[in-house]
Amino acid sequence: MDFDIIIVGGGPSGLTAGIYASRAKAKVLIVNEGSIGGQMVLTHQIDNYPGVESVSGYQLSKTMRQQAKTFGCTIKTGVTLTNISLDGEVKSVELDGKQTFTAKSIIIATGGRSRNLNVKGEDEFKGKGISYCATCDGDFYRDMEIIVVGGGNSALEEAVSLTKYASKVTIVHQFDHFQGYQHAIDEAKAHSKINFMLESRIIEFIGTEKLEKVRIESLNSGEITEMSISGVFIFIGYVPQTEFLKDKLELNSWGEIVVDNNLQTNQKGVFAAGDARVTRTRQITTAVADGTVAALRALDYINQK
Repeated sequence: MDFDIIIVGGGPSGLTAGIYASRAKAKVLIVNEGSIGGQMVLTHQIDNYPGVESVSGYQLSKTMRQQAKTFGCTIKTGVTLTNISLDGEVKSVELDGKQTFTAKSIIIATGGRSRNLNVKGEDEFKGKGISYCATCDGDFYRDMEIIVVGGGNSALEEAVSLTKYASKVTIVHQFDHFQGYQHAIDEAKAHSKINFMLESRIIEFIGTEKLEKVRIESLNSGEITEMSISGVFIFIGYVPQTEFLKDKLELNSWGEIVVDNNLQTNQKGVFAAGDARVTRTRQITTAVADGTVAALRALDYINQK
């Protein structure tokens, strides 16, 4: 076969699996459709990664990638997964409709993607005033007023980070309370540039060439107001990137991959790690732990064969 293990996904779980497996002298291929790092690379600042005082998501992903390459991983990025075969002794992936690689075991670590609001005008103004990444686009909104949508840790923390650029940040959230950790809530509430519109939701994005206004509905009164705004950042969670696995692996109703305690799926020799699997906690540290377990169990599977 071409490889011992193929890892689909290059976020923290996939990179960690690559580090562990290749360090054990397995022949490993990591394939990733986007840029290496997954959602981690979109995080402006990481302060709770053990042993590291503070680091950007981009830098941490760059370091992990270099570690994997140092131990011998083959890494292919910017490719499109056009087919995957998971049953039987020989697993395979097809890239860009022309290259097929085989392996004894596969680890799925495709993570998730930003959840959309699914309201009128959202698709039209993506990249033209609507963003899902503060690190990527914050600098475009220097001295402008912006909105952050969401009430979890990501929304609160990114709202604070965006105050470095924006003149004013308004957090729009559908509930009367936040779902984030208390320290994140306290930091956002204490910031002079941050305002709040609770029990409210955006119902339409309006503009011509780019976003100019949003329509916001009060969930209490039903009153609708229009607000002139330069940019909107949406942080309302993620959906697992598992559509390509339908009818190939067991998924739950949310599209998450069902695994056992060893992170093995319902297909022998196929493991899942990180945000794509069923889990209540989605952090870089838990993704790294998953990558470790998946790699070690995949190695066990290969050795038993």
